[in-house]
Amino acid sequence: MTKLTEQQNKALEFLNSRLNAKLLTYLNSCVHCGLCGTSCQYYITEHKAKNIPASKVDLVASIYRRYHTFAGKTFPKLTGARELNDKTAEEMIDSLFGSCTMCGRCVSHCSIGIDIPFVVRTGRMMLQQMGLVPKSIQSTVDAALNSGNNMAIPTQDFIDTINWLNEDLQFEVNDDDATIPLDKENVKMLYTLNPREPKFFPLSISAIAKVFYMAGESWTISTKFYDITNYAYFIGDEQGAGVIAKRLIDEALRFGAGTVILGECGHGSRAMRWEGPNWLGEKYPVETITAVELIAQYIRDGKIKPDKSKIKEKVTIHDPCNLVRNGGVIEEQRYIVNQCCSDFVEMTPNRADNFCCGGGGGQLAMSEYNERRMRIGKLKADQIRATGAKIVITPCHNCVDQLSSLNVEYNLGVTIKTIAEIVADTI
Repeated sequence: MTKLTEQQNKALEFLNSRLNAKLLTYLNSCVHCGLCGTSCQYYITEHKAKNIPASKVDLVASIYRRYHTFAGKTFPKLTGARELNDKTAEEMIDSLFGSCTMCGRCVSHCSIGIDIPFVVRTGRMMLQQMGLVPKSIQSTVDAALNSGNNMAIPTQDFIDTINWLNEDLQFEVNDDDATIPLDKENVKMLYTLNPREPKFFPLSISAIAKVFYMAGESWTISTKFYDITNYAYFIGDEQGAGVIAKRLIDEALRFGAGTVILGECGHGSRAMRWEGPNWLGEKYPVETITAVELIAQYIRDGKIKPDKSKIKEKVTIHDPCNLVRNGGVIEEQRYIVNQCCSDFVEMTPNRADNFCCGGGGGQLAMSEYNERRMRIGKLKADQIRATGAKIVITPCHNCVDQLSSLNVEYNLGVTIKTIAEIVADTI
């Protein structure tokens, strides 16, 4: 074998530390049937062998074979075993970061159930150990760790935005005492945001504030740590991801809140709700629930009463991968939309089989692959166009961003709204 650099050795040591029964099963089980290819937007868009999800599994498995099997060490060419050299690392970056949204659709189409995104993320972790994460998404993670939010919004700017939105809320509900509470103690709930809301979509904050006001909720937003996104999860930086998750838990405890409300962000909800306790090594001392589930409960309990006659246009739902396919929050948003809208049509396919918007897996944060992201997004654009809907509703701000870009690129002529926004329009 060629002499390995210190960074390559770190990656191999990391792989060795992760070779448990789960990963070993996935690395040794692929039968190369190709069914996963028919489910992948990258392969559907560009019929290249490297875009087949099984090829991404094999890329990681080939390194495992080279350093952990007798056949791979002795007959590497015959077994398809590969050394972890610069060429292999470069291919891993392009394939695992640049050609995968980690949407998980391939898993449900895999004939033997390999968790392909899990293997892809393992490969990303190896690249992270070597310092080979694409610069744009690494800078997003750095901003979150250093400033408290992934867009590095200064605290005073955030406060100024909320103060402005207070006026909008008071006008909406015709109550001069209505407010968006900041750093309020002894409340039931801590609400989290995607930083793109205060930066680019502030009316989303007004919408959820109106919902909370009408429901008579006890809640607050932290001015220090409010960011529900966790791009450290995507790059395989578990230490950084754990720091981001713990900050939100600590803020909830600081305000006496027993529940953290996960704002409309698919990967953020997954990272915080399902992955976070693993990173911290303990069960959370507070509850976590998505805003979608909470709003659905408000409607069921009669705390808010939507008037579906206010939305006359045809609407459809885009299912965020991490919330729906990977998180199981599937019917709640449909219940809400059916309560708020009289003309709802499903995309085809939908629910857990829906296609990714094209911006998942950190793609929206990787400018290096913007053109590729927009190309694979055409599949989603075609889905939307086929419904004839004028409003696309999605409970994820990352999806909102990608769908907004597709709306312009492919001249869809639709309006993109979150769940909170469509509810606020009807109460």
